[in-house]
Amino acid sequence: MQIGQGLGFKRERIELEPCPICKGKAVVQGISYERICTDCNGSGWVVLGSRLVLSSDELVTQLSFKLQQAQREIAVLQRGPSTSGLDKYYQQSNRRGAGGSNYTGD
Repeated sequence: MQIGQGLGFKRERIELEPCPICKGKAVVQGISYERICTDCNGSGWVVLGSRLVLSSDELVTQLSFKLQQAQREIAVLQRGPSTSGLDKYYQQSNRRGAGGSNYTGD
């Protein structure tokens, strides 16, 4: 365990943005081949605003944080919209409209 990473300490979340040179692809087009982007050290990510490059160890940690956040957002979206009792009542046919059709009051 490294100094400063003991119990009770939280890792700082560093906001990242795609590298402006390679557009987050980690490679740039050379004359006849792709080469690793030197502005982001081939990661495709830089620190938001300052465009600083993180060390490999720190980059792995920060990307893990971003992945965990994305997975939480995906899980929420996959659950779908929550419907209240009023929504269900509104969607069912009440047979109060013309010819027994659904009347919503709109």
